[in-house]
Formats: sequence, structure tokens, C-alpha cells
Amino acid sequence: MDRVQKAKTVLWSIVALAASVGTARLLFGLGATTNLSDTTPWGFWIGFDVMGGVALAAGGFVTTAFFYIFKREDFHPLVRPAVLTAFLGYVAVIIGLLFDLGLPWNIWHMIVFWNPHSPLFEVGWCVMLYTTVLLLEFSPVPLEETSRYARMRSLLLKLRLPLVILGIALSTLHQSSLGSLFLIMPFRLHPLWYSPILPVQFFVSAVALGMMMVAFESVVSHWLYRRSPATELIGKLAKAVVWVLGVYLLIRVIDIVASSELGLVFSGSRESVLFIIELLISTIIPLVLFSIPVWRRQSRWQAVGSGLVVFGMVMNRIDVGGLTMLSATGGSYIPSWTELSISFGIVAAAGLVFLFAVERLHVWEKRPQDEQSQQFAMPRFDVISSVWLGNPGMASRVKYSLSFILVFSLGVAFLPWEKIQSKGVPQVEALRARGGDTLVVDGNLDGYGVAFAHDKHVETTGGKDKCVVCHHMNLPGDKQSGCYQCHGQMYTSQDAFRHDWHADPNGAKLACVQCHTPGDERNAKSAKQCKDCHSDLIPAGAAVVVDNYYAPPYADAMHRLCVTCHQQKATEIEGKQALAQCASCHGTLSGQNVLAADAPVTWPSSEGSVFLPSQKLTRSHKK
Repeated sequence: MDRVQKAKTVLWSIVALAASVGTARLLFGLGATTNLSDTTPWGFWIGFDVMGGVALAAGGFVTTAFFYIFKREDFHPLVRPAVLTAFLGYVAVIIGLLFDLGLPWNIWHMIVFWNPHSPLFEVGWCVMLYTTVLLLEFSPVPLEETSRYARMRSLLLKLRLPLVILGIALSTLHQSSLGSLFLIMPFRLHPLWYSPILPVQFFVSAVALGMMMVAFESVVSHWLYRRSPATELIGKLAKAVVWVLGVYLLIRVIDIVASSELGLVFSGSRESVLFIIELLISTIIPLVLFSIPVWRRQSRWQAVGSGLVVFGMVMNRIDVGGLTMLSATGGSYIPSWTELSISFGIVAAAGLVFLFAVERLHVWEKRPQDEQSQQFAMPRFDVISSVWLGNPGMASRVKYSLSFILVFSLGVAFLPWEKIQSKGVPQVEALRARGGDTLVVDGNLDGYGVAFAHDKHVETTGGKDKCVVCHHMNLPGDKQSGCYQCHGQMYTSQDAFRHDWHADPNGAKLACVQCHTPGDERNAKSAKQCKDCHSDLIPAGAAVVVDNYYAPPYADAMHRLCVTCHQQKATEIEGKQALAQCASCHGTLSGQNVLAADAPVTWPSSEGSVFLPSQKLTRSHKK
């Protein structure tokens, strides 16, 4: 096989591994396929797939600015590959984000539920809009393959300059806003990376990274297809990036000196070593390398320098995106092989699409010739005993398919099945192993929970005749209704009464006048009370006051009920001052400390008032 076929085989194998792990991620959740936790919720996926991916795709707006805005006609051969790379990069970011989101099917929410005060809202919208702009910018390339869409292509060509200007504006906004995300966490992000000018640092570094990503892509792709490298053009990019890297280095140094953090650079800590390595790889070494005219004109040094900038700037995004937060949280995090495989698989898939476009569209001025992939080329045999797999085009597809199937099977075989099958079980079993009356309150229904000594709480609250302190209504005919049956949503309120069911012919079949007095306004206050029809549902001694029938979110109901009582008992019982702190219930999960012992209680209700521990059952929850 030639270089291209070998590269495609490797890429298909990486995609296959990612496909097996990605399927497990979507089926079994984050906990089964990542080393992320509540302490370290942002890791390799956010740092590489999202933050690094957005920066890697910055070459699109940088190259188009050179050609269309600054009228540098010599950069024309780089425009189409740069726009294609940027478009694939943003698509890869979106796909990567789907794997990182706990509920990926809710990714569309920001389109409808606006929060214009959030930098993440602005980033999300800019990414969506700029991806669309890149698609429109690149569309004339495939459209020129046929005359059927000539008018559409002509229109897009006329709109090219406005699209370029819009793309530059959108890129400037969200490249800098990614840095704005971290301005709210000065006590979580390490001082060597935190800065009030993070948006400026992110934008300048994205410009440098975008330029060098275009250079790196050009060097690698030309090497694969055995084409003469665009050494002169890459040399001009290298000369320009010297100034960008110089500005970036100056900004970083001035910011650290002005913040009186220069001593941290030479403290010898893990973060100081990481900072020096990052700055050397991303900025200082490439700056020196490209400052020497002889070196920046040589293809091998162009590959080395551009590769260092790409690797170093992505390393910066990973450091800011979670790695350097470990010093503040005290946690530990090493990306699992399943995390790495999904990230690299997305990149490999984008690489395959890029090679496909290069071979079949006029991305380059001259399409590359891959003799091994020609459909009607004559077959070649190394030895007489070789098996003919068809013409070279078919043989290539057979090899890619075989490698995909084999690696996919290996990926499934080596998945962390023990972790998948026992997700949460070791912790639940450890809690239940305490014996006695210990219950496990599993709020999320995911196998994780907290230990609850039931008999001890009964005694503390005044005996079994005080069950109403914790237990409210039961569903009709049910003596032990689970909390989640009424509080069915974790963070939003829910109609616990189910008015439509009561009035539906297939439900309770109740006429309006059976609950509402004729002539009165029909609302919760004028309707019959629950006890009028369901006296068996009301615990003995409990009074019911109904404002409306919306049950608060499960998280609010549970935490307010528990925390309110704990706050009261903390003042009554000697030595229990920390009873209302989160760690008193959520101390350990599977032996790992997930909350600091002095973690304060901050659980404001997101939906209004909630159930409080009282003999009087109050339903005063606002929709």
C-alpha cells in the first residue's frame, strides 16, 4: 500500500475504536466511559474536543482575511483547504460536545431557551452561525462539479465577501469568549493560567494556532500524496506567525509580572513545570525556529515548528479547561483510554472526509492522483500466492472495512465491562453492607446514593406517629409511593395532580362540575380538595393546604427536606455543628472523597417554595 492507503487504514481503525466506545458512552453514560467526576467535571473532552477544536479551526478566518481583506493573492492556494479544514473542525467540535454532554439530546435547548448574559450562550450561537457560514463559503467547490446548480453557485460567489466578513466577526467573538468562560472562577483556575485578560490571550493564541494548523495540514497532506510542498507559502505564514507568537508571549509575561505571580513560575511545583513546558512548546521554541530565515524556508522545519505550535496551544486549552484546576480541588484526573479514543476518532473521521474531498473535488488546484485507488487500474501482485481482492479501488474498500470491523470488535472486547455492569453497585453495596435499617436514597436512579438510617431518624423525629414529617401523600392505592413518582423531574416542577388525566374519558372520567362549583372561576382554590375524594391518601394528623398542584423538583424537595431538618438539629445536638454540611451525607462515593468536609450548604430552590418538614402538609409551590 502507498502512503495514502496506509494513512486511511490507520484512520479507519481509529474511527472504529471510537465507534465502539462512543456506542458504549451513549448507552451507558459518562460514568461508564470516562474518569470525570463531580470534582473534575471538565477534562480532556472539553479541553481538546471543544476548546482546542475551536482554536484549531481558526485557520479558516485567518486565511480568508489574508486573501480577501488584505488582498494577498499569493495565499489563494491555501484558502480552500483552510476553509474545508475549519468547517470540518467545527463539525468535529459539535460532535465531540455531544459525547461530553450528560443529556446530548438537549443540545438544541440554547436555540430556544436564551440566556444572553452567559458567555457560553454567545459561544454556542457563534459556533452554530460560523459553521453555517463556513458551509456556505465552501459550497461553491462541490457545486462547480455540475452545471445543475450554476445559479446557486453564482449567488454564493457574489456573497463570498460578506460571508468572509461575517465569519471573521463571529470567530473574533467566540474565540475570545471561550476565555471569558473562566473569568468567573479565579479561585479554581491556577494563578499561572487565570487572568482578567484571558479573552485577549485566547484570541491571539487562536490566530497563531489557526495559521500553523493551515501550515501543518498543508505539509502533511502534500507529503501523503507525494506532491511538492508549498514551502514558499508556508514560509510566509511562518514569518507572519513570529509576530503573533511574539505578541502572545509578551502578553503572557506582562500579565504574570503585573499580577505578582512571577515567583510561581520558578516555584518547582507541578503547575510551574507544566507552565514552562507549555510555553516552550507553544511559543518560545517555534518563535526561535521561525525567526531564522533559513530554517523557516525548509519543509522539515516548517513541519516541526507548526506541529509544536499546534500541540502547545492545544495543551494550553487542555490546561485551562480542567487540568490546572486540580490544584484547587485537590482531585486527581487522568483521561481514560475510552476518552482519548473518542476524541482521536472524531479527528480521524474529519481527516478521512478531508482526504475524500481532496481526491474528488477541486480543493487543490490539481487533484492528486492515487494510482492504487483507481477503480479500473490493473491489479498488482507481490507474489503468485496473493489473493486478488478486486480492482485496486475495491481492494482498498475491502481493506478499510476489514480493519474497521476488526478494531471495532477489539474495542468492544476491551471496554471496561466491569465498570459498565457494576456502575454504582460497589458504592451501593458498601452502604447496604452497614446492615440494620440502612436504606440507600438513590435520587438520580443511577445506582449512586447516600446511606439513610431509617430507625434512627424515626426516633429523632418523635416516633412512628410522626411519619408525616418526611412522608407526604401516597398515590391512590399505593402505601409506599416513591418520592420520584410525584417529583418526577430533577430540576423542574411537575404537575403532580395530572388534571388532564382526571378529566380524560380514558382516565378518571370526571366532569368539570364534579370538582368545580358551577359559576365559580375554575382554579385550584375553588376546586375540591384532595381529601374530599382521597381521604385514604392523607396521613393521619396531617392538614392539607393546596395553592396549586405542581410538585417541586426532586432535587429541591429532597435537599430542602433533609437540609432544613439538619440545620435545626445542628443547633440542638452537641457536637453536630457540621450536620447540615453536604459532606455529612455525601462523604464518600466508592471510597473516593468527593466533597470537602467543610463544604457549605447552598441549595436555593430553583422553582419557589418547597416541602418543609412539618406535621402540616403544605403544598405552596409556584409554577
